Amino acid sequence: MTIFDLVTAPELTAYWETLNQDRAPYLGETLFPNQKKLGLDLKWLKGSKGLPVVLKLSAFDAQAVPRERIGFEKVSAEMPFFKESLYIDEELRQELNKVLESGNQAYIDSVINRIFDDEGTLIDAAAVARERMRMMLLTTGTIVMESNGQAYTYDYGLAEAQKPTAAKSWSDPSTDIISDIRAWQDEREDATGVRPTRAVMSRKTFGYILKNAQIRNAVWGRENNAPINDAKAKQYLLDELGLDAVVYSKRYKDETGKSQAFVPDDTFVLFPAGDLGNTWFGTTPEESDLMASSTVNNIAIIDTGVAVTTMKKADPVNVETKVTQIALPSFETADQIVIADIIAA
Repeated sequence: MTIFDLVTAPELTAYWETLNQDRAPYLGETLFPNQKKLGLDLKWLKGSKGLPVVLKLSAFDAQAVPRERIGFEKVSAEMPFFKESLYIDEELRQELNKVLESGNQAYIDSVINRIFDDEGTLIDAAAVARERMRMMLLTTGTIVMESNGQAYTYDYGLAEAQKPTAAKSWSDPSTDIISDIRAWQDEREDATGVRPTRAVMSRKTFGYILKNAQIRNAVWGRENNAPINDAKAKQYLLDELGLDAVVYSKRYKDETGKSQAFVPDDTFVLFPAGDLGNTWFGTTPEESDLMASSTVNNIAIIDTGVAVTTMKKADPVNVETKVTQIALPSFETADQIVIADIIAA
């Protein structure tokens, strides 16, 4: 038994799926469910009023660059191609070589699990890349990405009326937040026939609602200045506006290692019930070409369209794990949402 027998794509993906079977999905996964299609055809990716998404700036063919942080490489003129790789580090490789000689299966399994935990970060990074695109789309109406000297801009065609600014900042406790939200709901319903009944915001933005005098008085009465909690504020929004509010505080690390929020502060997004679009996966070269080869057997597909490939390296002896995906969300309900700046200009 060698390192090549133990570190394989099917084993790695099976291990990752077992660890993540009880993981709560990202919010974007529930709003933009996964779908698979052949190729990279952009006309499948719809924005406002069902029109094709505008793509600006493109580049072709690039090699996978081994690196440690979340990122992406654009290598097509259509949907983006994400590709990263990782080697087993020298310490773990040497430790595995030693335990293989001992034949101690429990110790071997322990080292292999540590290797899989490390390499599983690539699969996690692929999921984070998709969530970043979905939430960037939901909170701005565009997807803008830049890395490795390349840049993407996808414009989903939202109208200016869908990006209002509050007349009075929500950070002021005297602001009539309820009237703002109701006006935005009314405007979208008048424009599209569909009323936004859900909202997403950051913890900071939700804090303005908790401190709002009008909402606090409506919940407790004017003689009671006690604060209201999350549950009471959300229930009030549901009763008063028919609005199901979600506070989304998850974060990720960008290419520089800096922590970023999926939903930015001071942004309030309204959207309708049901799916907002789809997260479309294209067919990676690994899936379309290598899986059909009789000489390559260390490839596995996970998360609908993420290809995991393990490759033998003879000098130095090692295994490289490569994770690739072609993915981009569509936004068929783009004209039914509101992205409000709740800090007055």
